[in-house]
Formats: sequence, structure tokens, C-alpha cells
Amino acid sequence: QVQLVESGGGLVQAGDSLKLSCAASGRLFSTYDMGWFRQAPGKERGFVAAIRASSGDTTYADSVKGRFAISRDNTKITVYLQMNSLKPEDTAVYYCAVGRGDPWRPSVSSFYAHWGQGTQVTVSS
Repeated sequence: QVQLVESGGGLVQAGDSLKLSCAASGRLFSTYDMGWFRQAPGKERGFVAAIRASSGDTTYADSVKGRFAISRDNTKITVYLQMNSLKPEDTAVYYCAVGRGDPWRPSVSSFYAHWGQGTQVTVSS
């Protein structure tokens, strides 16, 4: 069973930056495809970013492309989400997740087998 713990959320102003962390358990972290999703009040959980374990390839939702960056540190068994130029519409609970394996379907929530508890990000205008 993989356990994930997100941290780094908080209250910021529009234009600010935040860096979220997701610490994972498990010896096979380097083989895990990882993703970030978010859920705003009254909305469904939506894809934000993902990183492929085998190649390091990354992919992003159009709404965050150019502003957010996903990365990982296998030595620290942690995946990160650097969020720049934050907007009020980025306000949500952010979740990290571990993928099930091939085929890689990074933007599909059912591709992910394990989820963290989430961390709140609030961006004021």
C-alpha cells in the first residue's frame, strides 16, 4: 500500500508562488508515474500535471501550462508542484496520486491507484 502526504498549501495573493510537495512511501517510488489533481468547491476533481517515471516526460492541463511545473526527487521519494503566477481560479484542494502503470493515461483519474489526503491552496485577488 502506497501512502502519500501532501504539504505546502496555504493562502497567497494573486501573482504569488507556492511549491507543493508530496511525500510517498514505498521502495518502488522511482517506478511510479505521478500526477497532481485539484478540486475546487462544487466542481469535479480535475487534472493538473503528471510526470512519467520511465522517461521523465511531463504533461499539463492547458489552464496551468507555462505557470506550473511538476518534478520529482527519487532520492527523497517526493514529487513537487511548483506553482507560479497564481490566480484566484487556482483555488482548490490539490491531490497527488500514483499511477497504475501502462498504458500511461495521465489526465484520467481512474489511471491512479493511490491518492493523498490533499492540501488546500487559496489564492486571493
